[in-house]
Amino acid sequence: MLIAEVPAGVLADAVSRRLALVLAHIVMGAGMAMTGFVTAFPLLVVSQCLWGLGWALSSGADVAWINDELARPDLIDRVLTAQARWELRGTPIGIVIFGAVAWVTTLATAVIVAGVAMLFLGVLVVARWPETRFAPVDAGRRWAESRAIFRRGIAVARADRVILLVLGANLLLHGSEEGFGRLFERRLVVLGIPTEPDPIVWFAAVALVGAAIGATTLRFVEARIEGVNVATRVYVGACIVGVGGLLVFAHAPNAASAVAGSFLVRGIGSPTTRVAATILINRRTTSGVRATVHSFLSQTENAGEVLFGLALAFIAGSTSPTVALTCCAGLLACAGLVVRRARE
Repeated sequence: MLIAEVPAGVLADAVSRRLALVLAHIVMGAGMAMTGFVTAFPLLVVSQCLWGLGWALSSGADVAWINDELARPDLIDRVLTAQARWELRGTPIGIVIFGAVAWVTTLATAVIVAGVAMLFLGVLVVARWPETRFAPVDAGRRWAESRAIFRRGIAVARADRVILLVLGANLLLHGSEEGFGRLFERRLVVLGIPTEPDPIVWFAAVALVGAAIGATTLRFVEARIEGVNVATRVYVGACIVGVGGLLVFAHAPNAASAVAGSFLVRGIGSPTTRVAATILINRRTTSGVRATVHSFLSQTENAGEVLFGLALAFIAGSTSPTVALTCCAGLLACAGLVVRRARE
């Protein structure tokens, strides 16, 4: 993803947003289905690489497509927030449906069915999504124009203080989320999550409640996001809540209090900061480089996960998960302080 993000964003800006989204669903679906078919570890790694490439193709292209086809700058902030809210509303549906498929068949079958469904979703994108307001570059000049789009995207990002601050904060934010995500299940198991029913049922229940909290939070944000500096304040406020949740999770004496802390992180902090960052970037880009600049945002996400994920893994192994999670809270606090300076 780190390597493919920017080329995928340039593809969406130069050739077609819809093409990038179709390729994303095909590649991602193939990777998901492959995960269910194979058992050898090297092939599992390949399947995850395909999955990551699919995500890279989709990031930025969807936001650019919505901006073009909607053509309503006065509504786009609310639409992007609603998009994130509907993604969270889809999470419980997916957990229940594919959990049921895995229960009546096998886990591998459920994964394969999910991959095939993603492939069909790509076909639906071709059949149903219009692309009437996007003008692709001339076929004979695509390579030269793609390089020019890349250079213009870099120029926009470098010249805009708010974009630079959000990109820097995103690096810290997703480093924090990576550490929390890798230690989440282990921490609950160590603290004594119930073994009856199976722990995977408890993890699913926590995910369902977290998604519900996130959707409710974004509904509140959606009605207020359009004002000047509201996105900045929302981002900083979500970081404050997330820091509190991480500290509770890191120092929780039992599984119940750790789960409560995780709801603050995954139900309020994570989805809200992601939406606010997308809106702050989107407000300051133009159609010609929009997907490319959004790909920079996704690239900082992946870079943060790689850099800080490895560092936090080392800290967790050499000291304790509690120390590593406390470091995650520190990274998140720094992200909030950085964005606090990004006043519009």
